[in-house]
Amino acid sequence: MATNDTNQAGQPGPGAAPFVPGRLISHFSGRDRQNQADGWSALWDTDEHDLWDRGKPSPALIDLLESDSTLIPRPATSGGRRPRALVPGCGKGYDVVMLALHGYDVYGLEVSPIGVETARAYAATELAARSDYNFSDVSNQEKYGAIKPGEVKFVVGDFFAKDWETDCVAGDKDFKGFDLIYDYTFLCALLPSMRQDWARRMSELVAPSGVLVCLEFPLYKGLNLPGPPWGLREGIYLNLLAAGGNGVIEDEIVAQDAVQVSTGGAFERTGYITPPRSYEVAKGTDRLSIWALKRPGNRL
Repeated sequence: MATNDTNQAGQPGPGAAPFVPGRLISHFSGRDRQNQADGWSALWDTDEHDLWDRGKPSPALIDLLESDSTLIPRPATSGGRRPRALVPGCGKGYDVVMLALHGYDVYGLEVSPIGVETARAYAATELAARSDYNFSDVSNQEKYGAIKPGEVKFVVGDFFAKDWETDCVAGDKDFKGFDLIYDYTFLCALLPSMRQDWARRMSELVAPSGVLVCLEFPLYKGLNLPGPPWGLREGIYLNLLAAGGNGVIEDEIVAQDAVQVSTGGAFERTGYITPPRSYEVAKGTDRLSIWALKRPGNRL
């Protein structure tokens, strides 16, 4: 469920060109919550995934994985279980494959059977001949190229349902959640009224010692403009994950004030990074946030 409808500037000022909805916004105009999944599936069925396809894995996530950050789980250097990663709304599977090439067992979730077929075909080709864009530079390509990739599995399912989880961890009685969940353009693809359920599901899916990594996007788009992608702010993520709010904020001042509130929710933010690299569409505004579950006694 990533999104790539870029005809979306922020709040127009005096004399600015009026906002004109792009193809993606027009496609979802008038669709209520019950018709969101069908809307994404229809775009896969008509081969319109170019509307959100970035063409490569996330440079910001690659740089985080290849950094010395202690904020994310790392694959063991010798033996032991590989950490499990989940990419909801994984699209063609770029980030799924890239994570596997960095030593994770990775699950890509898509609502469309055709989307999953497309991702499986991409993974088969990419794992057989790794593209340079999966790594930050030649030295890291050699470093990670020397390890055996983690397992890759794509699953058809609705993120808000639970039936697909058994397809990921069938037979694993020790499964307690995913060690790393990555959200790039999944939250911004959802109706604002679905954001609170997004946060709840994330708290159910991440392992007690795991992390949720969000590439916050689009931070430049006006909050009162239609989506997808729907405009987001740092304060909306904090409201959802740290404060336990519903994340439905359309006022810039309220969104900024939300930065000061960090109690009541399931998560605490353990890192907030301006990534040195990201996609061009972000115009340098992306932020990478890392979240861990609060201990129960720390929730008010």
